[in-house]
Amino acid sequence: MNVAHSAVKTIGHFIDGLAVDPALDSRRSPVFNPATGAVSAEVLLGDASVVGAAVAAAKKAFPKWSETSSLNRARVMFRFKELLNRHHDEMARLITREHGKVFSDAKGEVMRGIEVVEFACGAPQLMKTQFSDNIGGGIDNFSLRQPLGVCAGVTPFNFPAMVPMWMFPLALVCGNTFVLKPSERDPSVALLIAELLKEAGLPDGAFNVVNGDKEAVDALIQHPDVAAISFVGSTPIAEYIHLEAGKRGKRVQALGGAKNHLVVMPDADLDHAADALMGAAYGSAGERCMAISIGVAVGHIADELVAKLKERIPKLKIKDGMEDDADMGPVVTEAHRQKILGYIEDGIAAGAKLEADGRKHVVPQREEGFYLGATLFDHVTPDMKIYREEIFGPVLGIVRVDSFAEAVALINGHEFANGVACYTADGGTAREFARRIEVGMVGINVPIPVPMAFHSFGGWKRSLFGDHHAYGEEGVRFYTRYKSVMQRWPDASASKGPEFTMPVNK
Repeated sequence: MNVAHSAVKTIGHFIDGLAVDPALDSRRSPVFNPATGAVSAEVLLGDASVVGAAVAAAKKAFPKWSETSSLNRARVMFRFKELLNRHHDEMARLITREHGKVFSDAKGEVMRGIEVVEFACGAPQLMKTQFSDNIGGGIDNFSLRQPLGVCAGVTPFNFPAMVPMWMFPLALVCGNTFVLKPSERDPSVALLIAELLKEAGLPDGAFNVVNGDKEAVDALIQHPDVAAISFVGSTPIAEYIHLEAGKRGKRVQALGGAKNHLVVMPDADLDHAADALMGAAYGSAGERCMAISIGVAVGHIADELVAKLKERIPKLKIKDGMEDDADMGPVVTEAHRQKILGYIEDGIAAGAKLEADGRKHVVPQREEGFYLGATLFDHVTPDMKIYREEIFGPVLGIVRVDSFAEAVALINGHEFANGVACYTADGGTAREFARRIEVGMVGINVPIPVPMAFHSFGGWKRSLFGDHHAYGEEGVRFYTRYKSVMQRWPDASASKGPEFTMPVNK
């Protein structure tokens, strides 16, 4: 789409403590208000030179910032947290206007990001290590956790505030500097974050924002001064970044796609289960990596469960996310809407039973917005594309199985293993499910089991590439290098000369 440069505002970059003025010849991409379909801004698409400038600023800031005490780094995070609280609603409004999710959901996203900042405020405790006195021969052994250097984050459109805050708060309090490449679909929140970090006292260059597309991502991967890359997004891109950055010796934490199941056992409270499926499948128009896109109905309850869902779907309030009573807003772009429509057509062609059809949903006075209604398929089977692939939209499929064992085998056989849930009234079933299921995050009567900031977020199999999950103690491990130090202060007069045998404790 070509948009006259003078018609809308331009969203640039943030490098070395300053907003970067746009160059007239810069590549640009439109930013939409999904509720209306109108172009609200243009975002600059940074190239290798812009990435290079950001990395250079981060590299220049690293020595002083890394030598700043963990207590003083934590104090910056405390001030940043207070500023986030003060700008909470402003940030949520930016999310709703560029992503489309409802305002209350956007506020929840910001809060979950703030929780990671709160965890990062414990930097002095998080950076503590171990000491062993006199392990033998007057030698003490202790360990250090030291920062990596310049770290980068590549983040998705669906959580423009929360997912970056899974990354940079811990990277910064561990002494690293950071370059963030947010999604070009909703870039404004990242620039507000940069301004707030500067106001909180973070040194110039310690946090930078480069807006862009694949060209900017490739430049980060290829830059020799980038020590680590964190990513959240689709599995193909996660795998690409893991392979390309890994072969260049970078540390990589790449969270990929999902196909999250919710198992409903015959003894479950079906009203609770149906409510859970509604919120987890259609909240944020299904544009969550932890969205439930498959309900697994075990045994005889399938017909009743589907009936309860069909009762609830017409009651969904689908409208502009800034309206107070909205349950679900639009999807992020028209291109993404068309992709979801393609999946619905695939489901129909494959023989799944369409119980609720959201393809023609129209919001009055928002006819150009990127809306879809809630879609429900029954009798979905594992060979169908709508079962195998991540749709990332308001489409829920119901798979029918005869037993608990069949449900577990079904889920364990899927290539994605991000999140899963089980609704049951039986403690034994719950315990067995949690232990046997091969998925990284498990909910028992909890539909979206996103761990708290002091735990860690991550899936298994093709939902995660790399060894470390996000935030929590895993985040501290990812953003630091472990070093073991052995020291002795011998009496020079007691030297026994060279020792040629392996030292052992006696």
